[in-house]
Amino acid sequence: MKRHLPYALAVLAVAALQGCGSSNEDELREWMAQLRATTRPHVTPLSEPKRFQPENYLVDGSADPFNQTKLTQALRRDSAQVASNATLIAPEMARRKEPLEAYPLDAMAMVGSLNKNGVPTALLKVDNLIYQVRVGNYLGQNYGKITRITETAVQLREIVQDATGDWMERPATLDLQEGKK
Repeated sequence: MKRHLPYALAVLAVAALQGCGSSNEDELREWMAQLRATTRPHVTPLSEPKRFQPENYLVDGSADPFNQTKLTQALRRDSAQVASNATLIAPEMARRKEPLEAYPLDAMAMVGSLNKNGVPTALLKVDNLIYQVRVGNYLGQNYGKITRITETAVQLREIVQDATGDWMERPATLDLQEGKK
């Protein structure tokens, strides 16, 4: 008798649960069918697209943008200006290099910033070491000089050579690396 008691209780529990589960499924299906029959979606029709009217180009005697003599003069004027600027922009070769100038910018990560006595200071991580830098410090392999430090970025001016060998300035930014460790 004790052996059959668990089976008898299981059969009794299933029978009791069967009675509790009165099915409202038929009611639900009927209600859904009624809603589908009475509800009509309303979609507003799209307006007719406007017809494209191309604008006619009228030549009114203004300057020809492809005039060869004007292009040549502009190129000569620009090259003369670049030549005069090339002597003004050049890296300071005589100064002593700072430690962070041995690393490229993509090997550096800004990990924080702070203010020391009102002077903004950035924290840069290079080779798992943290360096403090200020405005005026040099970093990177392209003669980069820090021009501005904010809470989220270090802005610097690099001096690089262009294809013709002339020196030119190029802005660069190291952004704060949030979440990187």
